[in-house]
Amino acid sequence: MMSPTAFGNPVNADVLESVPAAVDPLALSLNENPFSPLPAVRSALHHAMGAVNRYPEFLPDKLRAMVANHIGVDAGQVALGSGATGVAMQVLQTFTRPGDRIVLSDPTFDGFPIMARMAGLASIPIPLDPHGHDDLPAMADAAVGARVVVLCRPHNPTGTLAPIADVERFLRRLPVDTIVLFDEAYIEFVAPQYRIGGPDLVRRFPNVVVLRTFSKAYGLAGLRIGYGFGAPEFADRLWALQLPFATGICSAVAVAASYEAEDQLRQRTLRIAGERAYLSRRLRAMGVYTTDGHANFVYLPGAGRPWREMLDTVGVKARHFPGGGVRITIGSRESSRAVLAAIGAGT
Repeated sequence: MMSPTAFGNPVNADVLESVPAAVDPLALSLNENPFSPLPAVRSALHHAMGAVNRYPEFLPDKLRAMVANHIGVDAGQVALGSGATGVAMQVLQTFTRPGDRIVLSDPTFDGFPIMARMAGLASIPIPLDPHGHDDLPAMADAAVGARVVVLCRPHNPTGTLAPIADVERFLRRLPVDTIVLFDEAYIEFVAPQYRIGGPDLVRRFPNVVVLRTFSKAYGLAGLRIGYGFGAPEFADRLWALQLPFATGICSAVAVAASYEAEDQLRQRTLRIAGERAYLSRRLRAMGVYTTDGHANFVYLPGAGRPWREMLDTVGVKARHFPGGGVRITIGSRESSRAVLAAIGAGT
């Protein structure tokens, strides 16, 4: 097969090698969607490539309105960013000062401690309970005098889901001037009866900013697009600092095409949830404990077992944590079989 060319010349091989493989059944460390973009999304992106010599909107008003309409809030309540992490960083840069305190679960999504350091914040890590759940009472106690609290639901890396009543009790305990980053990066994988209504939540708790992303269920991680929504006065300050031309044409087009293909995307999330249930069930049958996950991964606590050595034997790339826990992204059935073979051989 001929190499791609640029102006008649082959593209540098190093450049091509920097592009990740679209399908790698053993790449299970970043919670990526195992499926390539839907055909309609690929077609829309192909069409958009012919316009990348042009700037996108100065500010992404059309995309903002589209997202707001989809989730059921006013456009003035939405901010956009480079993934959910981009919006979280905007919040920290806008509403905190160096030395402010931020309360985090331990462990949590890797990006939050990094962003806290970038903003000069003092992190207060609160250990999870033995079953991988947020210790909400301890987090509420630690939040006295803190500027920011981070709550992931489902939790990353354990996939556990704090009960709705517990979350609302927790939010009522927090000082009204404490900002809550409510990370719902994996919300599309959660069964509807366990979801919290985001628009109603931010109406009742104006200190809450809900963070979501198109990287996980929507499978657009490489385009780096996410959003947050909250009280209008909160979102207004974020929008006032929105970086011009920062949301690319391809990102906007891909989101629009994804919304049009919502039924197909829902089928994909159900397939991933089904594979998660299969892998968890098989692991438990082998005597391996997994947390009660509601995202697109399974989490195995440390428990003194050499997960890294087991998975390395078959080349599975997973996310390992201090203390020995491991988070394994759900991939294909081939991926699941590789994980089961590795752990079965080591137990």
